[in-house]
Amino acid sequence: MSGGSNILNLTTVDAFQEALNDVEGGGRQESLIHIRIQQRNGRKTLTTVQGISDDYDKKKLVKFFKKKFNCNGTVVDHSEHGEVIQVQGDQRNNIKSFLLEIKLAPDDKIKVHGF
Repeated sequence: MSGGSNILNLTTVDAFQEALNDVEGGGRQESLIHIRIQQRNGRKTLTTVQGISDDYDKKKLVKFFKKKFNCNGTVVDHSEHGEVIQVQGDQRNNIKSFLLEIKLAPDDKIKVHGF
């Protein structure tokens, strides 16, 4: 048996860089992204995100939101608005800051609605 083992997978990977590289113009959003909050029952709320370009994998975004914000989420196919991301809780500010951080859209293309 050899005495040492080599671990080669310790490099950091940007999960969204692939999507940003695929979109011309540096991953810029054409239309507005709407971030809304909906009241459920009692104190429960639901944050919805619509208007993200189809160039981005919404399921990857939801997977990241769930891990980073410690909440549950899903992608729902809405008849009028297309694919809409739903996340439990009031995550409006978290989602906006994340979208700005990865440069998915500029500040003037993100509209936060609610209370």
